[in-house]
Amino acid sequence: MLQAILSVLFPFFSWAQQQTPATFKKDLMAGITGAVLVLPQGIAYAYIAGLPPEIGLYTAIVSASVAALFGSSFHMISGPTAALSIVVASVVQQIGYSSVAEQMTIVVTLSFLTGLMQFSLGALRLGALVNFISHTVIIGFTTGAAILIATSQIKHFLGIKLASNLSFIEEVAALVEHFSELNVYALIIGIATLITSLLIKLINKKLPNLLIGMVFGSIICLLLDGQAHGVAMVQSMLGTLPQLSLPDFSSSRIHNLFPGAFAVALLGLIEAVSIARAISVRSKQIIDGNQEFVGQGMSNLVGGFFSCYPSSGSFTRSGANYDAGAVSPLSAVYAAIIVAIVIAFIPTATSYLSLPAMAGSVLLIAWNLINRKEIIETLKLSHAEAIILSGTFLSTLFIQLELAIYVGIILSIVFYLRRTSRPRLIEVAPIQDAEHRIIRNIHRYSLAVCPQVKIIRIDGSLYFGSVDYVQKEISKFSKDGTKHLIIVAKGINFMDASGVHLLESEIARIEKLGGCVRICSLKGTVLDEIRSMPVFKSFLSAYLTNNTKDAITGILEHINKEKCRHCSARIFNECASFPADQIK
Repeated sequence: MLQAILSVLFPFFSWAQQQTPATFKKDLMAGITGAVLVLPQGIAYAYIAGLPPEIGLYTAIVSASVAALFGSSFHMISGPTAALSIVVASVVQQIGYSSVAEQMTIVVTLSFLTGLMQFSLGALRLGALVNFISHTVIIGFTTGAAILIATSQIKHFLGIKLASNLSFIEEVAALVEHFSELNVYALIIGIATLITSLLIKLINKKLPNLLIGMVFGSIICLLLDGQAHGVAMVQSMLGTLPQLSLPDFSSSRIHNLFPGAFAVALLGLIEAVSIARAISVRSKQIIDGNQEFVGQGMSNLVGGFFSCYPSSGSFTRSGANYDAGAVSPLSAVYAAIIVAIVIAFIPTATSYLSLPAMAGSVLLIAWNLINRKEIIETLKLSHAEAIILSGTFLSTLFIQLELAIYVGIILSIVFYLRRTSRPRLIEVAPIQDAEHRIIRNIHRYSLAVCPQVKIIRIDGSLYFGSVDYVQKEISKFSKDGTKHLIIVAKGINFMDASGVHLLESEIARIEKLGGCVRICSLKGTVLDEIRSMPVFKSFLSAYLTNNTKDAITGILEHINKEKCRHCSARIFNECASFPADQIK
């Protein structure tokens, strides 16, 4: 028991003993690659979140290291991400603040609450909770977040000064209104950064295209003397390593941040687990989803005390980490150490970076967040998936960002319940030329049916949400005067008390009309669930048969044999015993 607890709390003990000079070299080289990638991204993501540039790098140091040590994936790299950054910005803006110090208190409290929720879900083994957020919701949310990110950066790309904390519509309207105020120097710098980043990515995907693009944009800014022409610059970093911070544990602050923290926690977990599993397909490592919850929770909990904002897994950095040859989570730690060295010894590097250059890089990040192929495929998949995607996307743009994911979840659950509340009821019959009289869909195979007996197959679950629909559909099959019914139940995966009482009610109704009912091929798991119900022992069990053959044999004993004398269908094997000379 103690060993199991220690393996959850300190998973790094299991792989730390396997370190060798060879693994150290591989992890160090991967760490250098990761540091080169996260330096521009950390600054850009902090910028998206409305935070000082060093906060993004603090998160890339502390949160990334803790997540690597306490998670289960050997290759996933955590830290600041674009989607979480825009959600954090939205949550913090909704709370409001009057100084940078107050803003940071809100941010670290948000990080702490996020981590506490994630850790609790992992400790309670509730990893399945993220399954309630469908992939379609994530596509819609990420696409909407990308549009918001891009819209928020256009003013810097164009060098237009606008008020902060504007909504999507207000931002677009303000850009149109003040478009004539664009700064040509800022536009040139932004375009140069964007084009350079794109070209580098086309030439060699392994090169740090964002970093090279930012450097080139900064050079263009110096050559044009951008500052003298009104081009805004990014502030320099403090030059200090991650500083201690104290979250605000007051009940009012926690109450205000709780809804936003829960949205951030869910989104962060989905990102992390999805990325860890995607990388594991290549690495062949078995991922423990609950341990990833614990790792992400620990990273944000600890980050809340070291001036970090909420973090999650990064697909770009994780993929690059694996491609660079990382063999253990220490590659993330080595990357963090390199970033710390840059902060400590080159803190003024960001002061040479202009806002238009930063905006150009962020626009590219936003563009990469939009998965055009998956959007098109989802829209073609079904009307329900298209509505879920569109609803989540529009909610992201027009309501509080942290609430948009809840809209997506609600839409997904609504459509799921709608599907499950409408099981398919299909009329079936034996195939006449088949040796074993296989039961099939009468419409698909153009099969003849018995005038006295209806055979229907139910595909779906019989539970409180579906009984009303199923009852109405069953009644439709008896409108032509057919009194006898066989229910093929092999497609029923679940049945609750309401479903059992539905069958009881239908049996009583049909028997009152002079008919008979048989239920066959019920799954063993379903039988196990309903056997303890009193109605099963006293009533329902008498109508159950093991297979369709027994159900047909039993029900044919109750049909009107006089009607059979003039029937030409004779779809059952038992019909052969009827006098042939009586058939017209």
